[in-house]
Amino acid sequence: MEVKRELPKRQWDSFQELPVIEDEQTPWKLIKLVRFISLCFVALLVFGLALCSKTSFLLLITMSSEGTKVIPDKQKPVSLLCIGCVLITSSVLLFLKSIWKACYKTSKLPRVATIALVFFFEFMASAGAAILTIVAMPHLDIVSNVTILNGAAFVSALLQVVAQCKSKERNRFLVPSITALLLILLGYALFLALYVMKDPKDLKMAMWVGLAVGASLLVSFNWWENYFGLISEHSSSLVVKGLYRDMRKCQNILNMLSSLLRIAVTASMDWDVVRSIPGPQTRVIAITVGVQLMSSALCHWFSLTACKMHAMRRCFILPLYLASLSVMALMVIPVIVFYQDNRLGLNGTRTNFTNYCSVVVGARDANLTSSVFPELVYDVTETLCFLDMSKISDIGILTGSAVSWWLGLVLCTIHLWHLSLYRIQRTQDLFVRRLYEGAFIEQSLLLNTRFEININTKIKHEVVSCATMWHETYDEMMKIIISLFRLDQYRPKTEDENKDISFEAHVFFDDAFKDVPGSLGRHVNEYAESLVHILREVYVIFMNLDKDLFNREQQAPDQKVVTTPYGGRLVMTMPGGNDIIIHFKDKKRIRHKKRWSQVMYMYYLLGWKVATKYYKKLIKGGYEEELIREFEKEKHNTYILALDGDTDFHPAALMLLVDRLKVYSDVGAICGRIHPTGSGPMVWYQKFEYAVGHWLQKTAEHVFGSVMCSPGCFSLFRAKAIMDDNVMKRYTIKSTKASHYLQYDQGEDRWLCTLMMKQGWRVEYNAAADAYTNAPEEFKEFYNQRRRWGPSTFVNSVDLLGDATLIIRRNRSISRPFIVYQLISLVASILSPSSVILMITGCLNLLLDIPQNSALVLSVIPPVVFLAVSYKIKADKQITIAAVMSSLYAILMMITFLTAIGNIVKDQSIMTPSSLFIICLVFFYVITALLHPQEIGLVMYGLLYLLCIPSAYLLLSIYSMVNMDNVSWGTRETAPAPGTVQPAAAAAEQSPVEKAMNTLKQFFCRGICCRKCRRSSADELIKDINVPESSFENIEEPDNPGLLLQNTRVADVGPIQTEPERDPEPASFCPSQCWITQLQSLSDDMHLQEDSLDVEEEQFFQEMIVRYLEPLHLDQKKQDDMKNSLRDLRNKANFVYFMINAMWLVITFVLQLRSDIVGIRIPKLDLSFQPTGDYMFIEPVGIMFIVAFALLVLIQFIAMLWHRTYTLIHYIAFLDTETEKFLEPNITMLKKVDDEEDDDSNELLYPNLRHRSHNMGTLV
Repeated sequence: MEVKRELPKRQWDSFQELPVIEDEQTPWKLIKLVRFISLCFVALLVFGLALCSKTSFLLLITMSSEGTKVIPDKQKPVSLLCIGCVLITSSVLLFLKSIWKACYKTSKLPRVATIALVFFFEFMASAGAAILTIVAMPHLDIVSNVTILNGAAFVSALLQVVAQCKSKERNRFLVPSITALLLILLGYALFLALYVMKDPKDLKMAMWVGLAVGASLLVSFNWWENYFGLISEHSSSLVVKGLYRDMRKCQNILNMLSSLLRIAVTASMDWDVVRSIPGPQTRVIAITVGVQLMSSALCHWFSLTACKMHAMRRCFILPLYLASLSVMALMVIPVIVFYQDNRLGLNGTRTNFTNYCSVVVGARDANLTSSVFPELVYDVTETLCFLDMSKISDIGILTGSAVSWWLGLVLCTIHLWHLSLYRIQRTQDLFVRRLYEGAFIEQSLLLNTRFEININTKIKHEVVSCATMWHETYDEMMKIIISLFRLDQYRPKTEDENKDISFEAHVFFDDAFKDVPGSLGRHVNEYAESLVHILREVYVIFMNLDKDLFNREQQAPDQKVVTTPYGGRLVMTMPGGNDIIIHFKDKKRIRHKKRWSQVMYMYYLLGWKVATKYYKKLIKGGYEEELIREFEKEKHNTYILALDGDTDFHPAALMLLVDRLKVYSDVGAICGRIHPTGSGPMVWYQKFEYAVGHWLQKTAEHVFGSVMCSPGCFSLFRAKAIMDDNVMKRYTIKSTKASHYLQYDQGEDRWLCTLMMKQGWRVEYNAAADAYTNAPEEFKEFYNQRRRWGPSTFVNSVDLLGDATLIIRRNRSISRPFIVYQLISLVASILSPSSVILMITGCLNLLLDIPQNSALVLSVIPPVVFLAVSYKIKADKQITIAAVMSSLYAILMMITFLTAIGNIVKDQSIMTPSSLFIICLVFFYVITALLHPQEIGLVMYGLLYLLCIPSAYLLLSIYSMVNMDNVSWGTRETAPAPGTVQPAAAAAEQSPVEKAMNTLKQFFCRGICCRKCRRSSADELIKDINVPESSFENIEEPDNPGLLLQNTRVADVGPIQTEPERDPEPASFCPSQCWITQLQSLSDDMHLQEDSLDVEEEQFFQEMIVRYLEPLHLDQKKQDDMKNSLRDLRNKANFVYFMINAMWLVITFVLQLRSDIVGIRIPKLDLSFQPTGDYMFIEPVGIMFIVAFALLVLIQFIAMLWHRTYTLIHYIAFLDTETEKFLEPNITMLKKVDDEEDDDSNELLYPNLRHRSHNMGTLV
């Protein structure tokens, strides 16, 4: 029976043009290969480093044993001293780390009872470690030494049993824990039987064995904290609970005190006088202890890396299990091989292990002049000579004790295989103690891992994306809408309890309405119409992604349109079930521009949707304390994704941002790597500029403190941080002072981050979260954008530094060194014009061979003239002059670079200022780019960046400072169409009768246009609404001439200008339709049903608009006062700014005049780095500036290396935990076509249509 198909109503129109949907830029196959190699590399390193650490430590013990020959008896205390160094190294490192934290952050003092408890356990553990390794182990055999350390799991196994018995829900590991406890006890019993029964009369050996057993049991108290928390959680004793809370709060001070105690206990051992020893022995001991210390530290770090990479089983647990067995094999196999070689060398003469020990091992003379390895093997063999290894019983008992201990350790840590981890889990959540125990590295790492990591998989995280739009183009809006539909496809709305993230999208469209003569109400403009068209097209595309040609649909489901107090909204349910809500804002009803759209969605999504919900529950009788906990939890786990109207991103980028906010509770915001898109030289320059800014500046801020600015085009904010005191409320402040316009409205994203940091929140940067946004392609647009960014950055930096003391006290991530770093960066940015002038001076000196001072005078003249002229001419002419000067400066820079390279070849010397500058700069950028292999192609734009240095750091600085009083947005300004007649500034005042008539007309117009209706075509719409055009003339109210809109330009002459209004346009389909019927008539493929707003929500919007978002009205006098205030601020700031640069140039000029007296003479070097005999003179100020710049670059480079490492760790963890369907593009597989089948379907002809490269742009 054939299935009846519902075919498209327009079969002839079944073709479609698809945009770029899948992530085509990311080389997934290469990344998977990198992931596999990285995991193998880390696993091998963890295994190899643990092997080196344990082997070198056992060799130190062997060399200190009686009877060994590598180290003479008189010098054996040196080996013991090295063992002591191994024991205390981690304590010294922990003490220094705690001191560092105590110096810059607040550390609470613990109670006396807490100190006593910690000291008790730490004393036993440190004393046990010292007695075991320094006193007892040198008298035991190598096999027992290898395996007795596994007995350190005894107390951990015992506490596991106690903790699980107290907590009934944690009993699935009870049997393994009990078994581990019994196996460890069995190992001790076999060990005692082997040594004591061998010679019961040897009291001395019995003492060593007893000390070894007792000390190893004391060592096992090392990890008591791992289970103390679990026991206290289920204990009825308030004392125990109080002790645990105090330990958690005062961890830093307790670490300092316990480290000092461990060092003191180890140092109090009975050390003999360390005598000088011969050279060969010195090298052996030095190399052994060096390998042990380095391998232990690196093993700890790579073990932590393995856990953060979500490869705990493969790269952490398994390698450490195998390390103990491998150490055994590494120690025993050479002994067996040497023993067998000796037997074969006797030509059939019978011998046994006892004879071999007495004849070969004991009678030898140690000779370290040739190879050390045979002597070390003989020393290891010496430790086994006490036992008769020829007897099966001795071998069996020894093997039984070793296997029992090892199995006990495995079963005691079997719970690690079932731990649930977040990606990039925090170190303090992974391990109980901050560092490691170098003497028994694998035991300390395994037993130090928390028995239970508190990760609540039932916590739901909500991501609300909020995009702000204004006058984006069709292609730009297509990018952001496709990105939002990608999220819907990745996280569809389901009832799955294991779903970790829910998603909702909002788009806030500024200035979406216009007046149309003769219509019943205001219409949405052409930008809003384009957005609705895009929504319909993208909906159909995603709805048909997995459908073949004959199953595709053209009709999208019905959606809703709602009239609201701020304008209107379109509510659409995406194919995955998530909602996307388009808020069309009418600037006559609500304040517009980006900051006010952010205030709107903050109060709507967080104030109304989150906070009000809990007040309603409280009114209904909810328990107050429980509601407060739930409220705080929801604030903590709700995130706002701030987007621009042209941002393009993929779900992977968002998930990488979410990871950081999930794990680190003090992170209030995080941004991704922003890639500018477009074409032309200006975009090429910005590509490299953005790259350098992210590679160096943001990484340094992330590593050493907090990122200063999380850009609004792609950033994730924690709701709790936004709703904090002095953040959300203060963000609503209206600009009433001149400085407010610069700080509040010109750089709203930077100001929001400043407010968060003042409240103690940290802002981070994730380099793996890529997002793409359009960059200015024209010189004028670029200059206007940076004219807005520059002063706002400066004002926010000064604000931050002014409150440095308060921020350091409140914010855990910001320290005094970081404030000093920011101060140096600010000074460097202020001195950038004079620095460029000095660079141009060097260029003129090199090209024209004129004296430095004359070149300096010539270099100063053009910028000074440009500065003076800029005060008299308009901004457009300033930009024209700057463009011409930029071209001339670029030519000068190019000629200078070529001349400098020619002089290097001619003089065979690199030790000149210009040569050093070029070489160091190129080398630095190339190395940095190589560490970002996916972006290495951006190096080709580096030459353009260098050529544009005078334009970007000299001319742009002058333009920004001179036009500081211009507070317009600068980009996407919409001008009236050419040839149109401008509307009157204000309409004549209406009489009371006319006002009443217009009110009645508007009332009846709303009643007619807001009826719930469903139109199938535009013709039916015209028939139904048959109202004469003449009856609705002149119903729109004129714009208020005194209306001041935020972020608009305060011009030099005349009143503050608002955005230029476009001429009213006639209604395209029906002269009597309003915005709802206008959208309903756009297409038959998606019907829009009119709906009404909830009464309470409508009241909320009305109250919010009245309180925070009413359009601002200022009279002419206030406009003039603000204009004068902005000019005064500009003049004062310019005086200080340019005076500082002038003083810097004057100081340099004077010092160059007297360079023969105060100059520092530096010899020139040739290409072989040999002195040429010539010298160059550099004044002290220049040296100081060069050193400061070099120090700044070095700090940024170190931070970049650190950040790249952890970015790779995070990315590999992300790849290792995400589903394959997300990592791989959802490419429709080509079906095998039999000979009898037709193969001319769309999928066969064009299989890669929707998988084109990002660089090809949007196809729709």
